[in-house]
Amino acid sequence: MNSILQYVQVSPNNPSLIRREKKCVNCSRCKDVCASRMGVAGFWEGKFRDIICINCGQCASVCPTDCLVVKDETERFNNAVKQNKTIVCVVSPSVRVSLGEMFNLPAGSLVTKQVVTALKKLGAKYVFDVTAGADLTVMEEASELIDRINTNKPLPQFTSCCPAWVKFVETFYPQYIPNLSTCRSPIGMLTSVIKNYFAKQQNIPLSDLFVVAITPCTAKKFEAAREELSIENLPTCDLVLTVQEVAKLIKSKRIKFENLKQTEFDSAFPTGSGAGTIFGASGGVMEASVRTAY
Repeated sequence: MNSILQYVQVSPNNPSLIRREKKCVNCSRCKDVCASRMGVAGFWEGKFRDIICINCGQCASVCPTDCLVVKDETERFNNAVKQNKTIVCVVSPSVRVSLGEMFNLPAGSLVTKQVVTALKKLGAKYVFDVTAGADLTVMEEASELIDRINTNKPLPQFTSCCPAWVKFVETFYPQYIPNLSTCRSPIGMLTSVIKNYFAKQQNIPLSDLFVVAITPCTAKKFEAAREELSIENLPTCDLVLTVQEVAKLIKSKRIKFENLKQTEFDSAFPTGSGAGTIFGASGGVMEASVRTAY
């Protein structure tokens, strides 16, 4: 990073983050976390002088003044509701133990079924568990690993589930791109199945379908915008909302989250296995893939 700058710069077209210049106090916390913890801070001297960002959101998490914040896309969700879109939400496993804290519930409270109820009150017609997508990823990554071992393809095999990690490799270590798994992330797989398979089964025109991923990860906003993840020039995932954005929507509708009844996920996709569930824990992807390959 330019030594004169004491803060992280954010491109105007960054899909994940926004920088509000007037709120900056030059505390350097964002620069420190980006450089020392993430190993990213800097400029890429290529054909163009671009601001490098892997969309991980760590700078926003340490910013004390809300100068750096997650890009708020709650209005896009509300607009989809107003347009009578068929809204399908897919919920990441970690959301079920993080959203409750936004409503003063004890840390770690399991609110899976209340999340489903809240999303349906907000306008979702279907709500699915991303664990089903994680199971697909487990099977594909395990199969790919076996194939790599048997055919002497590049090893070790790195997971491709985290879009921030994938972008980090693409930017700084392109020589290791062949080591990345060719599999999409659990959200990437499930949203693709929804638009390729579920929509046809339910006779929902793609133009009427609006798929929303609920996740704690700001980098998923970047992943959803990648051209590779599209069908007929339409993204497989139309919108990504973080836990904070979902909480904002719930509060804006004056929904008493702590009093919500419990609702099961919709049953178009089977309940995820333990392999898919542990994706949300450190080392879980490796454990699930290796034991499945075994």
